[in-house]
Amino acid sequence: MEQNPRHTHEKDKARVIKAAGIVGFATLLSRIFGFIRDMVVAAFFGAGMATDAFFVAFRIPNLLRRILAEGDLTMSFVPVFTEYLKKRSREEALDLADQVFTLLAIVLTLVTVAGIVFSPVIVTLIAPGFTAEPEKFGLTVFLNRFMFPYIFFISLVALAMGILNSLRHFAAPALAPVVLNLSMIGAALLLKDYFEEPIIALAIGVVIGGFMQLAMQIPILVRMGVRLRFNFHFDHPGIRRIGMLMLPAFVGSAVYQINIFISTLLASYLPGGSVSYLYYADRIVELPLGIFGIAVGTATLPSFSEHAAREDYEKLKKMISFSLRLILFVTIPAMAAIIVLRVPIISVLFQRGEFGISSTVLTAQALLFYAVGLWAFSGVRVTVSAFYSLQDSKTPVKVAVVALLVNVFMSMALMVPLKHGGLALAVSISSAVNIVLLHLMLARKIGRILERDFYLSVGRTILSSAFMSAVLLGIVYLMGWDTAGPFRERCFILFVAITAGLATFAASSILLKSTEMTALADMIRRRLARGGGNAGRQ
Repeated sequence: MEQNPRHTHEKDKARVIKAAGIVGFATLLSRIFGFIRDMVVAAFFGAGMATDAFFVAFRIPNLLRRILAEGDLTMSFVPVFTEYLKKRSREEALDLADQVFTLLAIVLTLVTVAGIVFSPVIVTLIAPGFTAEPEKFGLTVFLNRFMFPYIFFISLVALAMGILNSLRHFAAPALAPVVLNLSMIGAALLLKDYFEEPIIALAIGVVIGGFMQLAMQIPILVRMGVRLRFNFHFDHPGIRRIGMLMLPAFVGSAVYQINIFISTLLASYLPGGSVSYLYYADRIVELPLGIFGIAVGTATLPSFSEHAAREDYEKLKKMISFSLRLILFVTIPAMAAIIVLRVPIISVLFQRGEFGISSTVLTAQALLFYAVGLWAFSGVRVTVSAFYSLQDSKTPVKVAVVALLVNVFMSMALMVPLKHGGLALAVSISSAVNIVLLHLMLARKIGRILERDFYLSVGRTILSSAFMSAVLLGIVYLMGWDTAGPFRERCFILFVAITAGLATFAASSILLKSTEMTALADMIRRRLARGGGNAGRQ
């Protein structure tokens, strides 16, 4: 008997919501520990020469990790691996995984060695402004060399993530960053006093954290019947297909990270601390982006790939529209809240020790301009996933080149009047250009995607966010926010504002009959009902 298409679509949506919930919760946990890590870093090291050197040095292998692994490898590997699982055999799929693992290990070893050897050249290219300060340049080179092995471990973690996500296991890969954060926190607390330059302790934490993240994936892979082995034959036809997807995607799948990296390069010419202001602001934006934007992108790629493998483009279009609605339902209010509460957020999280009021104000400027692009940052991940599910990586890279050119032009134009804030605004503008062009190209490829219900949903979300913003402004004003006030007072005001803002947004969404809020409420009710039923049977 044929399944009801509507029932199948609802089941598919429920599966995506569940997977996104798992990834989102794990990412929330990771981000919480990430903020604790950043608070430790801000308190112990502040925003100055050493932290600028560390953030630049760490960003180099981190960017390579996102391009080589999370950007290219995961998004290229999952559609092909999923196709072999669905249309061929598990044995063929696992043979493909072994060969990819072997090839990746070889490439990563070469990249790591090259990164260590050519670190002075890399730092000069990425942060040329540092060359004018020999001490800062030398420290950046040393830290970069020390942390480059991180890319080896974390890229293999990304391969494990692709395999596990294809097998519908999302928790372990999403929890892996918690280990990195704990490692860096522990290193900062326990090792900083053992070095003439205390920031070296953080570099040690990075390398140990990368190794531990890989180690925690192995038992999960084995439990699911995956034992990665070296296979040097490289004759699997899927290797070539993954390679064809990866080759043009070094820019396309990581346009946001590359834009941030361009900001770092230009920020090296700005007053000291500019790199750190951008870093701390980016960390705030990464919270909703990671919890929901990347979570939905991660959860939807296997579903997109299944529909594309079956050439069921109507279901694919419905899932893309649903995923975008789901993302915007969270990122639009998050964007509004961050804009209104940017100073209180930075003040409560980072303002202590070496991180003073001036650092709070300057970081908040960057946060304002990053926040206006949050909707675009999140939407890009889902839209690029749709192209990869169709095994088309050429279109995203063409669009990414245009977005990168926009970023460079806008950065050069805005960094003089707005300093580091102009660099953040340029990233947001280029990401908006990126998502608009991607959508137009995807609609041309598979037909119209966004129907009337999408625009009604976004309209309701914007209206609810406007009500929430008014409440947030009123609370901050009436409670007398003072950036120089006692920490407990600042923390209390922020807590009250966030709680009231969430309540206002939820109430407004219910009154406006938001379908996303209804779906979320129904899912929670079903979970509670199942829990009650299970309890009754015990």
